[in-house]
Amino acid sequence: MGMRTLLSPTPNYLASLVNELRQCLMAPDFIARHRVRPQDFTRHRQLTFPVIMLFVLQKTVKSIQNHLHAFLKELAGEEIFEPVTAGAVTHARAKLKHTAFVELNEQIVLPAFYSPGRQEPLRRWRGHRLLGIDSSLVRLPNGQELLEKFTVVETSNGRGKSGICYPEARMSVVYDLLNHIGLDARLEPSSLGEIDLAIEQLKRVKAGDVLITDRGFTSYEYLAWHHRLGLDYIARCSTASFAAAQELFRINRANRSIVVKLVPPSNQRARLRQLGLPLELVVRFVGVRLSTGELEVLATSLLAQERYPTEEFLEVYHYRWGHETFYGRMKGRLDLENFSGETVEAVRQDFFASLLLGNLETALTQPAAQALSEQSLEDKYRKQVNHAVAYHAMKGRLLQLLYSELPAEKVVQELQKLFLTSPVSVRPERKPPRRQPSLNRSYHFQRRVRKIVF
Repeated sequence: MGMRTLLSPTPNYLASLVNELRQCLMAPDFIARHRVRPQDFTRHRQLTFPVIMLFVLQKTVKSIQNHLHAFLKELAGEEIFEPVTAGAVTHARAKLKHTAFVELNEQIVLPAFYSPGRQEPLRRWRGHRLLGIDSSLVRLPNGQELLEKFTVVETSNGRGKSGICYPEARMSVVYDLLNHIGLDARLEPSSLGEIDLAIEQLKRVKAGDVLITDRGFTSYEYLAWHHRLGLDYIARCSTASFAAAQELFRINRANRSIVVKLVPPSNQRARLRQLGLPLELVVRFVGVRLSTGELEVLATSLLAQERYPTEEFLEVYHYRWGHETFYGRMKGRLDLENFSGETVEAVRQDFFASLLLGNLETALTQPAAQALSEQSLEDKYRKQVNHAVAYHAMKGRLLQLLYSELPAEKVVQELQKLFLTSPVSVRPERKPPRRQPSLNRSYHFQRRVRKIVF
């Protein structure tokens, strides 16, 4: 037998979180805020407001009808349930606003996660939250409403344009890189640039946070918005960016840091004045050496060398990779692009429900993650929760978790035991070689290798 991982009692803030979610789902004022018309969800039917919300949150790869049969059977318990058609679900969903999922995330999950009364301390870097802003393109179903609302993309092949079109969206999430939780999310047409979308999201960030972005964001205007809003940043520079960055690339030395004054090009000054942005910035440029031997240059507003040593910036910027893996889980494990409807509202419901589910998974798996970390302190590789197992466990017990009279502590404790199964080892030095894209490998992976969690 393997070593048993011992769990501590369920933290109070997690039990309180589950109870608050249960109460909110049933609250008349919450229902009134997030239904389309005042008369919606007023008659006593099987597909009530909370039932529809949980049905959407438990999105699967099954057909709607098969998912509905299994969902209603669990909901009915030992009683015989009355079958409901997939069309009835479609009509009921049309009465629900996606803002319900947004409110649950912003008003209940995030405050509970960042509660000062929680037992486990949140991770920080020198007192700062490290937040990533990045975007990813999302392919949507070919519904007429979606084609009109989002960006239309035409596919092409070796012979040129194919004449086949599909709607495409851009999702952008402000993500806590150290604590793995999404703070603010947007789903907009892909024609909207990621920098413009990120600037809008900056207004949701707090002073003291450090924003980390890839090189596609690093322009004078984008950095100027941080200075105007009083936000700090660490932004990767391209080889063709600011003169100070180009100089560090030229001398090709790591752990070098210089502080310079930046001024915008003359053709940008009128726009910057119109936006009320500063026409002079004091910025620090830091050179770091990747494990491949390549030099990267980072621009930052953290000027004090004593408090923010140059040697730490490589590790700090590396945390940005967590944003990529987050999008990987959204699209892979949660199968985001397998949308359960073809309307704008249905797509937004699936998107914000996936973000809510991801944040719940982060909050609920923390005790198990802590136990695995402590158990593997003396092992060669640290162990962590298997996200595929965790998502499946949460989805399979969603009704027990959020729509039952079972004590919250009991449900959460049972989930912790499931989260501990099949942990994965963290191998930080493991760097598999990148291979050229291959349609054959991609088809094989999607058809025969990729695993869906529910």
